[in-house]
Amino acid sequence: MLDALLGEGADHPGWPIEAGPLRVRAGVVTLRPVRRRDARDWSALRLTERDYLEPWEPTVEGRWHENNSPRAWPAIHGQLRRFARAGATIPAAIEVDGRYAGQITVGGIVRGALHSGWIGYWVGQPFTGGGVATAALALGLDHALGAGALHRVDATVRPQNHASRVVLERCGFREEGLLRRYLHVDGAWRDHLLVARTREEHGRGAVAALVGAGLATRV
Repeated sequence: MLDALLGEGADHPGWPIEAGPLRVRAGVVTLRPVRRRDARDWSALRLTERDYLEPWEPTVEGRWHENNSPRAWPAIHGQLRRFARAGATIPAAIEVDGRYAGQITVGGIVRGALHSGWIGYWVGQPFTGGGVATAALALGLDHALGAGALHRVDATVRPQNHASRVVLERCGFREEGLLRRYLHVDGAWRDHLLVARTREEHGRGAVAALVGAGLATRV
């Protein structure tokens, strides 16, 4: 049965990723593989949006400016590609009308009896409020549970992050519980809600649900 899920000879299905396009109020959203030449766009958005992004992201060593400079991207990109080639992650850039808008990653992929992974994303503030994050997550979730051959995808979110909770709910994630002091974020160990979605409950998919609700249109 597990071989049927993966497909004959498929060691790491779902990568590289090409998903979309999907039109929302803000424009046309697509997912595509991260590229080494993304360094300048990735860094410019991360540095500009520090105040918006940092309160919600896990703590890492080093200074924000150094960790998000163009020179930091080649190592990050290289690690993402290594993990992708090993079948442990599916990384993608989020584009809106061809502009770099953020990143989405399916990570922690485990096969065998689990066939599960987590999904996480970030979008720069200039691209919020127009359905971009919701469309990107829907595309990523459909890909993970479809071409990615996963059975379950989960995500974590701080209870105070109301915008992200709405995005997760619109994509069909259901709440499973509270993880106390789960991640070190913004100077302290923070509680996170655990949400998940399985293939059995995914139905026609998250994108189809958005289209049916009038929140997106296929292009």
